[in-house]
Amino acid sequence: MLRVDCQIGGMAAFDPRLYGARWADNYDEWHEGLMDDEGAVAALADFAAGGPVLEFGVGTGRLAVPLAKRGVEVTGVDISPEMLAKLREKSSTVIVVEDDMTTVSLGREFAVGFIGFNSIFILGTQEKQVELFRNAARHLRPGGRFVLETEVVRPPSSEQGKLSVVHVGVDQVMLSGGTTDPVTGIYTGTLMVVGTDGTRFYPESGRSCTHFEMDLMAQLAGLEREDRWGGWKGTPFGPKSDLHVSIYRKP
Repeated sequence: MLRVDCQIGGMAAFDPRLYGARWADNYDEWHEGLMDDEGAVAALADFAAGGPVLEFGVGTGRLAVPLAKRGVEVTGVDISPEMLAKLREKSSTVIVVEDDMTTVSLGREFAVGFIGFNSIFILGTQEKQVELFRNAARHLRPGGRFVLETEVVRPPSSEQGKLSVVHVGVDQVMLSGGTTDPVTGIYTGTLMVVGTDGTRFYPESGRSCTHFEMDLMAQLAGLEREDRWGGWKGTPFGPKSDLHVSIYRKP
């Protein structure tokens, strides 16, 4: 197990490398079909218009690999060596960089920077999320876009937590449990896999933020909001939308 050595407010904080270490072997299998990968790849390729693309939190290459197969030049940054090892097994075309997405400096500009489904939430503080926006802006060419997809974050509540059943098999049950701090917005949870071979835990933690807050983060980074969709195929964003794709442009 990775040692947790960062501190927030005097308490040990979740090490984001632990997510990749625990999830890498099962990430592709458990996420297959859950998101609109086809729509995301098509939209991002259109935004790139032949230019290079940078993915923050590339993981196992769920989006980067099919983008590269379309002929798009893709660079992917991730802090997890385990996730990047899985990506390398699938593609030798994606340029892989093991680094912190909030501080990595690649010394070049891209047509598009993006972060996939909810991955901004793995950052545990508002300051880190603002750093991501600023770092994305530094890596964009003039007119370039920074694109994010997340669930729509509803107003915080005082709920103590929730536990739900994800999957039930003959010899295995998958449970998801966690709590969200209504003051900080920090989520702490785990996926529990209970089977005949014992119980395994796949932890996850980070800070949720609303699309309103992202708009302010973009302004602080010198980016302008160009559009917001309710999905990758450009569906209108509205009060009943469950997710959003937010597109910011560098002047």
